[in-house]
Amino acid sequence: MTHLSLSPALRGGLLALLAAALFGLSTPFVQLWGRGLGPFTTAGLLYGGAGLVALFIRRPREREAQLQRGDAGRLLAMAVFGAVIGPVALVWGLQRTSGTSASLMLTLEAFFTALLAWRLYGETVDRRVLLAMASLMAGGMVLTLDQGLQGNVQLLGLAAVMVATAAWGVDNTLSRGVADRDPGQVVLAKSSLGVVATVLLAGLLAEPMPNLLAAGVLLGIGATGYGLSLRFYLLAQRTFGAARTGSVFAFAPFIGALGAFGLGERAASVLLVLGGALMLAGVVLHLIESHDHEHTHEVLEHEHAHTHGDGHHDHSHEPMPQGAHSHLHTHTALVHKHPHVPDLHHGHMH
Repeated sequence: MTHLSLSPALRGGLLALLAAALFGLSTPFVQLWGRGLGPFTTAGLLYGGAGLVALFIRRPREREAQLQRGDAGRLLAMAVFGAVIGPVALVWGLQRTSGTSASLMLTLEAFFTALLAWRLYGETVDRRVLLAMASLMAGGMVLTLDQGLQGNVQLLGLAAVMVATAAWGVDNTLSRGVADRDPGQVVLAKSSLGVVATVLLAGLLAEPMPNLLAAGVLLGIGATGYGLSLRFYLLAQRTFGAARTGSVFAFAPFIGALGAFGLGERAASVLLVLGGALMLAGVVLHLIESHDHEHTHEVLEHEHAHTHGDGHHDHSHEPMPQGAHSHLHTHTALVHKHPHVPDLHHGHMH
């Protein structure tokens, strides 16, 4: 059996880290460029940018599985929680607390995501994963304590950010169900629904209109921090599972805190360094995870992007396609042993 050079944990972890970096850096910039704007207007611009970039990252049917009519309900729920409640609560909170404090509070998103993935999907959480999650959460608590001691925490603002983390935790868990679909299509559908809802609410509330520069910048932030970030997040979930992806994504707040520091919030301290070190340790524990045992694959028929030679896709083609491709295919029953994580093919119980 041939394996890719990167382990499943490392491959999924790096995708999650990339998503975290893009989203984390967006938070202090949203606070900076969203000043004076309403939360619904800002959220609409962010997901408008995400929708625009999604137009260019969609893949043809032969490369990626397409969205189905049965996905509509899930996508609508993802839009409500992830493209309306989440960003609106975050923007409202950013206007009432420091960028560093808000960035660090976003660590709680990992907790909600992992908890829901464990309860709803039965994803395996072993001691190493628990230790990694505990390290990330401890780091976030230390960083939040640091902000509190410096007097930079406003309770209402942080409470709103906490609502955003819970909403995005639900969104992340729901998105696992479409992780095998074309990420570009998922981003486009979710963003479009979110834009319609937030723009309508912004109009009803008569929120102030942004100038062209602020609108352009927020669209750009949305394209990278929400559009591309979501694409990499979905690919990580496909490879890595929802709980682990959410846990590694918890590094985003620390990246956001560094971004806020770079924009002028000079809140560096010993606790900030300690919290960052704890979060970094949690990420490293995820990246070096090696879960290897004999396991059984039941007969399974599904459609998603795949390659051959990975030990799970041995069906034949004439001629054999090159690279990743997508079509409905059947997996026969199989018993084998190799390193794996809770991806599309390894949802077995332990």
